[in-house]
Amino acid sequence: MKIDLCGVALRGSALVLSLGLGAYAQTPVLITQPIDESKLVTLAGNMRPEASAANDRGPVPDSMRIEHMLLQLRRSPQQEQALEKLIDQLHNPKSPSYHHWLTAAEFGQSFGLAQTDLDKIGGWLQSHGFTVGIYPNGMLVDFSGTAGQVREAFHTEIHNLSVAGTPHIANMSNPQIPAALAPAIAGIVSLHNFWPKPMYQRADYTTVLSGFTYYLVGAADLALIYNMDPLFKKEVAGTGQTVVVVEDTDIYSSSDFNEFRATFGLHRFSTGTVVSVNPPSNTNNCSDPGVNGDDFEAAVDMEYATAAAPGATIEVASCADTETTFGGLIAIENILNASGTPPSIMSMSYGECEAYTGASANASFNSTFQQAVTEGVSVFVSAGDDAAAGCDRDAEAAAHGIGITGWGGTPYNVAVGGTDFGDSFLGVNSDYWNPTNTQFYESAISYIPEIPWNDTCASNLIAEAEGYSSSVGVNGFCNSQIGEEYFLGTVGGSGGPSGCATGAPSIYGAVSGTCQGYAKPSWQTGVIGIPSDGVRDVPDVSLFAANGVWGHFYPVCYSDPAGGGVSCAGAPNTWPGAGGTSFSSPIMAGIQALVNQVTGSAQGNPNYVYYQLAAIEYGASGNSSCNSTMGNTAASTCIFYDVTLGNMDVPCVFGVGDCFKGAGTFGGLSTSNTKYLPAYGTTVGWDFATGIGTVNAYNLVTNWKSVAP
Repeated sequence: MKIDLCGVALRGSALVLSLGLGAYAQTPVLITQPIDESKLVTLAGNMRPEASAANDRGPVPDSMRIEHMLLQLRRSPQQEQALEKLIDQLHNPKSPSYHHWLTAAEFGQSFGLAQTDLDKIGGWLQSHGFTVGIYPNGMLVDFSGTAGQVREAFHTEIHNLSVAGTPHIANMSNPQIPAALAPAIAGIVSLHNFWPKPMYQRADYTTVLSGFTYYLVGAADLALIYNMDPLFKKEVAGTGQTVVVVEDTDIYSSSDFNEFRATFGLHRFSTGTVVSVNPPSNTNNCSDPGVNGDDFEAAVDMEYATAAAPGATIEVASCADTETTFGGLIAIENILNASGTPPSIMSMSYGECEAYTGASANASFNSTFQQAVTEGVSVFVSAGDDAAAGCDRDAEAAAHGIGITGWGGTPYNVAVGGTDFGDSFLGVNSDYWNPTNTQFYESAISYIPEIPWNDTCASNLIAEAEGYSSSVGVNGFCNSQIGEEYFLGTVGGSGGPSGCATGAPSIYGAVSGTCQGYAKPSWQTGVIGIPSDGVRDVPDVSLFAANGVWGHFYPVCYSDPAGGGVSCAGAPNTWPGAGGTSFSSPIMAGIQALVNQVTGSAQGNPNYVYYQLAAIEYGASGNSSCNSTMGNTAASTCIFYDVTLGNMDVPCVFGVGDCFKGAGTFGGLSTSNTKYLPAYGTTVGWDFATGIGTVNAYNLVTNWKSVAP
């Protein structure tokens, strides 16, 4: 039996690995026992914490249709080892495989499951009444059916929930499958509709520190601060490149994109445009989502990708969310599994903490981005807007310990963090901003000192500015009247170590079960400051992402009145404002388009190059001439600016751990419960607050070929 609803003929089991890897005689067959429905195994780590008795409102009807669920498959350890070897070789200039990117069909032929295994999995699903399609990568199955069929096949019920007055659906127990299938199945990507969050924060005028003037960061300012202007003057603007921004909504209006470009003088790059696509597949799983409440995110992504690459095509790729599957993931899969060469740059600004993402969804993002880099696609993902408290978004204080994004913490994507500008803290606004704007609203003078983006009372810099020597303790800023009234929260650029058991075993263990985090990637080495912790650490790089606490944020041309938009006919200071790593990710993706234009080729995972260049720049002890605090006196040769002032710590209450409370109501998120070790501060070189640091685009582009010829 062959099951093929993707229009790609699935292969037999014979397999030869090329590209210098040697050869397998045969793809390993993983399903070797008869499928016995009475012998089951549990797919642990696939429940939401909200799926509780307190929130339960009873099962959904058995007849409820659940379209386009995704079953993530698992390859053999031998294949996984070979794939890791290949990925390293694809990025190694000394390898004969260097930059010999695979097609989706080649990827499936070499690294998908054996046809006999795919047939058995597809046949088993069909025997339970599901309609089935298998992606060309041989690692993902699209299947649709009813809630009753899900219960009967996977031994878990889908229930209605009410969470803080909002209706949801979710599975009430971990799925189970026949033990014979377990070697080949990682799990169902999602059986709930707790959607990921867009990684932006609207500008907050209520918490801005007193006495500071607002200096907004428009596209012209951005190009000057991060030294894109010399590239633009040489017509290096991303011409001929396509940057995909992944959404689950359509854009409200392409006129907003055009108005943004005209306002900031980007219209002079005539090749720059925006296109909207609903990436197709023969499973017909990508429906047009229309315009919904995420359209502000789409505006941010398309506008700030074009700000960094004004000559590039910005492709807004969107699919509608199904009952349980995020439309953005469907869009990514359809792009990567289409015939032909995919666009070489992709940015995603949505996310959820690693623990709540769950074991199967974490495995799916890992597998998806793994395939992407073998096809030469550079994937940029927002690191998050919740500092190191990734599971406490929008909370008054962290209660669930240290956690990172599960969407951008894989070894195959660039996790882009967020900074703020330090000129207000240092009292040197006039050194870095002109009192008037140019024709295109540029007022920045030069590169500006940077600090971690942190809106909270646990910021040592905010505490100092308000006259406090400490954030924690009964006399600390977080327990003061002003601190409690204006500066509680978890808003800040995110970072931390991968590992679902890190610091919060009762929450992470209960939610994610077998999730143990990602091992340290081969490329994350050589830079002073990288912890010897054996796990993937994020972010990789950072860019400005603040939402106004020190007087700086981004303006967004967004005219949808349903989302609080306004006409963009006025000056940018009349537009909605925001910050977040939703900005820094598409900007960094745009900078990559400049790299790709100059090199003339796709680059796959840029981290291989970033970390090599940073190791050279920082050396064994750091490079004081590239310290971000030097601002306009930093060396002109810096590729990265090393952020060494400030922290990303947030207030916490004692919950499951990672909180040094001391005296008072609020403590500080900490790697110790018995003494204050803030999570996290800046250090020389790499750190959890900002990764390698921020970027001088001209120097990055012009030095790229020194390590990646």
